[in-house]
Amino acid sequence: MVTIPSLKQALRSRQVTIGSWITLAHPAIAEIMAGAGFDWLAVDLEHSVLTIRDAEDLIRVIALCGVAPLARLSHNDPVEIKRVMDAGAHGVIVPMVNSREECERAVASVYYPTGGRRGVGLARAQGYGMSFEAYKEWLQKEAVVIVQIEHIDAVDNLEKILSVDGVDGYMIGPYDLSASLGVPGQFDHPQVLSALKRIHEVADRLGVPGGIHVIQPDPSEVKRRITEGFTFLAYSFDMLMLGTTCRQGVRAVKSVPYPAGGGSA
Repeated sequence: MVTIPSLKQALRSRQVTIGSWITLAHPAIAEIMAGAGFDWLAVDLEHSVLTIRDAEDLIRVIALCGVAPLARLSHNDPVEIKRVMDAGAHGVIVPMVNSREECERAVASVYYPTGGRRGVGLARAQGYGMSFEAYKEWLQKEAVVIVQIEHIDAVDNLEKILSVDGVDGYMIGPYDLSASLGVPGQFDHPQVLSALKRIHEVADRLGVPGGIHVIQPDPSEVKRRITEGFTFLAYSFDMLMLGTTCRQGVRAVKSVPYPAGGGSA
């Protein structure tokens, strides 16, 4: 059986972990990325056309490669949370959590009673019915709940959200946060910077580890975010890394002078 380092313990001890988003359904994508050295990988059900069947296949590959598999949900839905957890996800990243009540619903949907209200089933996570007791114990010790702070309403309610028992960390969604302030994509806008400062201050005071999604595949930006205190970093996503690498390579090749008599088609 493959041993996967505890992401929950890494979050608690404020270790820096680097992950990424998977939006393409082919299992080879998950296998390639898992072999690249990421600490965790999130199957993205929000901004992709991935199905629950795709998610199970990707979660399986990620886990068998020894990396913690997470699922970024399409929305804060107890049924979807139950299905991805039953498929073997080690935790969920919940988008657009804007209130304490929404946060409590997400946490309760991950855990079984009495601590939660997730329905009990026997699927891949429970060893297809062969290891329910072991899974029940693992769930209490290792399941991860990350809430996405990506709206000004969430910033305004941040103390209440991050005070919910069972929240392991937060992740800032920079595009949606800036959009909620009326300045989409303007990450250096004073209003966005003010919101980020408040998130840092509240999270540090409450002792909740945080992260941010660095959209462009720029290692220097990840390093900058680490120096700012973020420990749960998402480094780009599969589609953008593929497109960026292809464009950079083609531009570099086409910039090389062609020999006499040669030329591009």
